[in-house]
This record gives sequence, structure tokens and C-alpha cells, in this order.
Amino acid sequence: MTEKVLNWGFLSTAKINQRVMPAFRESKRNRLYAVASRNQENADSYSREWKIPKAFGTYEAMLSAPEIDVVYNPLPNHLHAEWNIKAMQAGKHVLCEKPFALTVEDVDSAEKMANDTGKIIAEAFMYRHHPQTLKVKQMVDEGILGKLKLIRGSFTYQFTREGNYRADPTMGGGALWDIGCYPLSYARAMLGMEPVEVFGWQVTGVSGIDESFIAQMRFPGEIHAQFDCSFALPHHTFMELVGDEGTLIIPVPFTPQSKEYLFLTRGGKTEKITVKAPGLYHGEVEDLADAIFLGKPPRISLADTRANTRAILALYESAKTGKPVAL
Repeated sequence: MTEKVLNWGFLSTAKINQRVMPAFRESKRNRLYAVASRNQENADSYSREWKIPKAFGTYEAMLSAPEIDVVYNPLPNHLHAEWNIKAMQAGKHVLCEKPFALTVEDVDSAEKMANDTGKIIAEAFMYRHHPQTLKVKQMVDEGILGKLKLIRGSFTYQFTREGNYRADPTMGGGALWDIGCYPLSYARAMLGMEPVEVFGWQVTGVSGIDESFIAQMRFPGEIHAQFDCSFALPHHTFMELVGDEGTLIIPVPFTPQSKEYLFLTRGGKTEKITVKAPGLYHGEVEDLADAIFLGKPPRISLADTRANTRAILALYESAKTGKPVAL
């Protein structure tokens, strides 16, 4: 680390990199320093296009570079676990795109490696760091809605990219892994507890992935959550939190921008609440810097990641067997 500035390296030229880049331009403690690709030509071209100082022709070359402090891992889902381990073994901290892993065992292996190496690793659920999400959590915890009874959510978009890993079940494809993980994570975060039972239905696409998934979850205290996700429906997102004293609707819960609105209904009256904030990916980058420099625990712990992974796998099991699954 140079004068308390973290040098970050992108592990691949994934499209999502472009969304994360503004966070580095806004940060005084984090610098986008390098990109790695599967060949030098691609890495050089990408680094020129996006003005990234260093380009590596293999992933291994970037991991072996001593000047790299943190790796951002946006690889296809089935490669997350392997390269998270390799990055920590090489002495790098890691911010890994969701889903962090496709098995609970892989989450546990990452945690063991983090403990063995002393490196920080966290899942990149960017919305969890956004001031809108923090505002909603504050309202829930302060009892603005009374006791939460029901949570509903949705995340859908029409997926048409041929040859993409999202359409391959062997690569962790499917709507639930890709986007259903968001409303699931949101419900768990707002309640601060884990479901005790889940039930799921899926519509299977041509390739065998879940093209659409509908989930029901029962939490302690007879609190329930429902969400849907789909690659076949037009873009649609929302979260709705229903308490015994009020209802809160979040129209843009997962990709909030610099200015968003919440709608709080109590006593027959609806209040529009404005939330202003920096860029969407700013928080996750700064959160990791806080963990590395200040010793603060990452906002999204590996225990949190493990629980989300476990719930996803239980929902898939339910859809396969047609029966509810206890957790």
C-alpha cells in the first residue's frame, strides 16, 4: 500500500467493471491500478480504453504482482470460489461479485483461507452500502412500520445474451443466482434473521436454468417474505415492507442512484421521502478500505454470505422436490 492508497486490480474485463470504475475516481483511498485478461492483447486494449495503468496477460500474473493490494473478482459465477482462494493465497484482499460461491462449502473454504492469510474478503452486494438501504434499515429498526409482518419483492429483466454464463446451469446460471439473490438478501437484512422454511417454484428454460423463480419464506415469529425473479419478463424491481403500523415501498431497491424516493404509508396518509447519495458502487469500495485500514468488519460478513447461499440452495431443492425445505 502506497501512502494509504489501495491499488486495485480487475480480475478480467467483465462488463460490470465499467459500473464500478466511477467509485475509484471518487475515492481518495482506492485506486484502479490494473486489469488482467486471458491474453496480453486484450488486457492492453482494455487498459488503453479505460486508462488503467497496468495490464496483465494472465490472471496469475496480476496476482503475483506485489503492487496489487486488492482484487475485484467479477468472473463467471462458477469461478468465484477458485479465484477468491488463489487471490488470498497470493496475499491479496478480495471484493467478489455476487453470488460469492455456489456451495456453502466454498464459502467456508474462503473463510478458512481468510483466517489463515489475514486477508479481507467480502461479497459485492453494492446496494447494501447505499444510503437508501441504510435509511430503510434505520426506519425498520426504529419501529416506524411497527412490527414487520410481510416483505415482498421483485427483480426481473429480459435476458437475451447468447453464450453467456447466466444461461448455463453448469456455470451457476439462472435467475435466482443472478438476480433473485437481491430480494432474498434484502429481506434477510431488513429482518436481521434467517428463514426457518422456504418453498420455491421455477420455470425452466431451454438450457436447463431457472428462467423464472418464485419464492416463499417463513421467518421466526410468523413473518413471511415473497419474491420473484425472471429473465423472461420486462425490467421490474421493487421491495415492499409491511408492518402492523405502516407500509414502506422502495421502487428502486437494488440499483439506487444519486436520488431516489421511498413511499411511507401510515394512518391512511402517504409520505414521499427523498434520499440523496453518491454513486451506487462507492460504498462497497470504501467499506473494504475501512476493513483493511481501520480494522472494521465488512458490512457484509462471510456469515451473512453463507446464510444467503444456504437459502438459495434450499429454494432450488424445494423447486426440484416440490416440497418445503426447513433450514
